[in-house]
Amino acid sequence: MSNASIESSSQPTSTYAGRREIWAWAFYDFANSGYTTVVLTTIYSAYFVAVVAGSATTMSAGTATLLWTLSIAIANFCVLVSAPVVGAIADYRATKKKFLLFTTVCCVLSTALLAFAGPGQVVLGMALLILSAVAFSAGENLIAAFLPEITHSDNMGRVSGYGWSLGYFGGLLTLGICLAYINRASGQGYGAADYVPVTLLVTAAIFALAAAPTFLWLRERATPLPLPVGRSYIQIGFDQVCKTLASAAHHRDLFRFLACLTLYQSGVATVVVIAAIYAQEVMGFDTQQLIILIMVVNFTAAVGAFAFGFAQDRFGSVPTLAAGLLVWVAAIAVTFFADEPADLWFAGNLMGLAMGATQAGGRALIGQLTPVERSAEFFGLWGLASRAAAILGPLSYGIISQLSAGNHRFALLSTLAFFVGGLLLLLTVDEGRGRIARDQGDSTVVG
Repeated sequence: MSNASIESSSQPTSTYAGRREIWAWAFYDFANSGYTTVVLTTIYSAYFVAVVAGSATTMSAGTATLLWTLSIAIANFCVLVSAPVVGAIADYRATKKKFLLFTTVCCVLSTALLAFAGPGQVVLGMALLILSAVAFSAGENLIAAFLPEITHSDNMGRVSGYGWSLGYFGGLLTLGICLAYINRASGQGYGAADYVPVTLLVTAAIFALAAAPTFLWLRERATPLPLPVGRSYIQIGFDQVCKTLASAAHHRDLFRFLACLTLYQSGVATVVVIAAIYAQEVMGFDTQQLIILIMVVNFTAAVGAFAFGFAQDRFGSVPTLAAGLLVWVAAIAVTFFADEPADLWFAGNLMGLAMGATQAGGRALIGQLTPVERSAEFFGLWGLASRAAAILGPLSYGIISQLSAGNHRFALLSTLAFFVGGLLLLLTVDEGRGRIARDQGDSTVVG
């Protein structure tokens, strides 16, 4: 969620959205999920390391992985520093939909152009990857900023869940189509350099087509406001970030959990962008096996989010989230010692359960520790923490992999450390004390 949109000065001027418009909003998650699963997680990540960068004769072991994680880190850093400014402009000018269209077109086009970054074209591949990832993440912020406009706060969880569920199906559909094509192409004797570019074109096409309902039926309800005298959009954006950080510091347990979230999300972000590379480079999975594994993990993640959601209501957020992090620790440990494909399948399903649990549980705990009247503001800080984690985790993995001459198992220990550190910090979060701080606003709660 963009930070400047978290306290939007341009309030909605009409009633909340009807059913068709809500589904049009949710369908954007369906549209962009194919990019995540194909480009960032499954097909292109492994292709970049093995073919685009891996075919360069001067590339040392581990350097290709470092370049991949460096590209992801650069993209996330660009979003981290630009999101407040983009959000401020979109809020004051009431142009979220126009900006969303721009980022969507950029992501679709750069994803399609990745098909032309062939073996050895490392710079082109990195540049297009960074551009597509920046556009994708900016689009995520902008589409989230519509949520307070289209539905009442009592329904936000349910409406957000529509998008979450549709996103899983969108990713599965795109992966399924790509898998069918890869099976056919490989059966005819074609290699990855022949069929992976086609999957990128397919992903871009599905993104463009599936996003159409969003732009047809989602309305911009905010009204433009004049820029304050003597102020710039850059100042407004970064002042908002400073204000949010200062406010969060008064909520001890919320702030501790944000630090905890940054740690464990660093591990999650690493798994998302490294899973396919690890499976291919260490365990010898081919493209078809990778796609099937990710499809199964998507289903497992949906089960994890659903089951842990009920457990969270019954046993509390901190204990349930701690259980999810323990599953993450077990999954990474199984992966580290895996020497058979079956081991990785088992670890992958553990990761799916844990991912669904920690994503759903983390968002819910932030909501429970946040004052209702400032929920969007603190969720903006949650977004910044997640983006920082997306830089820290993958980049740490890439650096260790490069320094250890491509030893992925050794680099995996950094991912394990993020989950263990997050779990230990979570145990210092007092949920009850955090709720008292929430009810008292910015009052300091001693405990």
